Amino acid sequence: MEIILYVSSILGGAFGFFLIQKVIIKTKFKSILSEAEKEAVNIKKTKALEAKEHFLKLKSSHQKMIKDRERKLQSSEDINRNREKNLQHKSEEISRKSQNVEKIKSDYEKKTKLLQNKNIELDKLQEKRISELSVISDMSVENARANLIEALKDEAKTDAMIQVREIIEEAKLNANKEAKKIVIQSIQRVATEQAVENSVSVFNIESDDIKGRIIGREGRNIRAIEAATGVEIIVDDTPEAIILSCFDPVRREIARLSLHQLVSDGRIHPARIEEVVSKIKKQLEDEIVETGKRTCIDLGIHNLRPELIRMVGRMKFRSSYGQNLLKHSREVANLASIMAAELGLNVKLAKRAGLLHDIGKVPDEEPELPHAILGMNIAKKFGEKEVVCNAIGAHHDEIEMTSLISPIVQVCDAISGARPGARREIVDAYIKRLNDLESLALSYDGVSSAYAIQAGRELRVMVESDKVSDKKSDELSFSISRQIQTEMTYPGQVKVTVIREKRAVNYAK
Repeated sequence: MEIILYVSSILGGAFGFFLIQKVIIKTKFKSILSEAEKEAVNIKKTKALEAKEHFLKLKSSHQKMIKDRERKLQSSEDINRNREKNLQHKSEEISRKSQNVEKIKSDYEKKTKLLQNKNIELDKLQEKRISELSVISDMSVENARANLIEALKDEAKTDAMIQVREIIEEAKLNANKEAKKIVIQSIQRVATEQAVENSVSVFNIESDDIKGRIIGREGRNIRAIEAATGVEIIVDDTPEAIILSCFDPVRREIARLSLHQLVSDGRIHPARIEEVVSKIKKQLEDEIVETGKRTCIDLGIHNLRPELIRMVGRMKFRSSYGQNLLKHSREVANLASIMAAELGLNVKLAKRAGLLHDIGKVPDEEPELPHAILGMNIAKKFGEKEVVCNAIGAHHDEIEMTSLISPIVQVCDAISGARPGARREIVDAYIKRLNDLESLALSYDGVSSAYAIQAGRELRVMVESDKVSDKKSDELSFSISRQIQTEMTYPGQVKVTVIREKRAVNYAK
């Protein structure tokens, strides 16, 4: 019953709409006709007055210049003839306007007939809907709702694809005006990867005899090394290798250098161990500071606080997916400066934010905070500008971006980490990601095969030409890309290419 009322209300509204249109057209016609008649009367009066006035002027001129009558008679006749032509043109113009009025009148009559035909079509449509409703009434509410939702979904997809295509074409036409906005909106969509740290180093030795000397009598030496460095030393059956385990990369480096000096010197006992570890700590601290200063000089970054310079140097001993953190930060700084220059932004601030964006990974203490938030707090503590602090804190979307530098640092971080060969990825996870991409594409109707290529950065989808049209191919590419974006985690971007091909092969014998 509710459906019948709903359809009846729609039909009534359509009928009322057509009646209103009919009344509006009739009113317009009357107004145009009355205006044309008034204009014709005014033109006739004006021209009659002008003709009379001109006749009087000619008469007085004729009386004054009677002696020149024969000389000027021809010219006067020419003038009169031209004016008669003008009057004739005006008369023809009036007749044309009258014809336009007649045409408008005939158009009105045609539209009236068209409205009548549409009313007849509406009546037929109403009868058809009534018959459809009689069929629908036999359906359950769930089936009717499902059919309606499916029909609306298909219509919405088509409209969405048309609208997306129009938006893209409009963006291309206005590319010069909207370039900065498009670049920033685009780079914000780039996915980024969270870094994980390595916690194990391997110290190679020439022979397994040295393992006994490192362990010492009753394990005194190895306990002294572990106490002095804070690193767990694992001596197992691995040939010619000792494993150093610690989450602090600087401590692991101190332990590695200390073991190297102790083994080279040959004197390994607790007192000597404490002396060597203390000396290595001081040397490494000097090396860290020197590395930080040299990095800032190479990048042209000035007025950086000593504490931040020290943290930059500590990045040398930290890695993420096998990628050295200092090299990664330098690369991000250079990329950010280039992109900022292209966009007309502050190059120095972009380079500064790119270098410091991962300082939250190398703090002296390890609070339970995301490294982006921790890095932002450290930068604020040591007086960095708000733009730099926001770029550090927002490069993994933990906080809202408040400047154009922030998305630049985010995308440069993704570019540096996602490029081929930059980071080490677990083989199983890599294969699973490729399989997930292909399975996702194969779940759509009409897809015959799918291939993830270029390390999962492109997805080639082959469709059956008799099941998927060219228009449907556009919709399929759009749908797959949206689903990948919402359901999967991946570095960089994934290009989705839908290929539809029809081949007709015959043989001439």
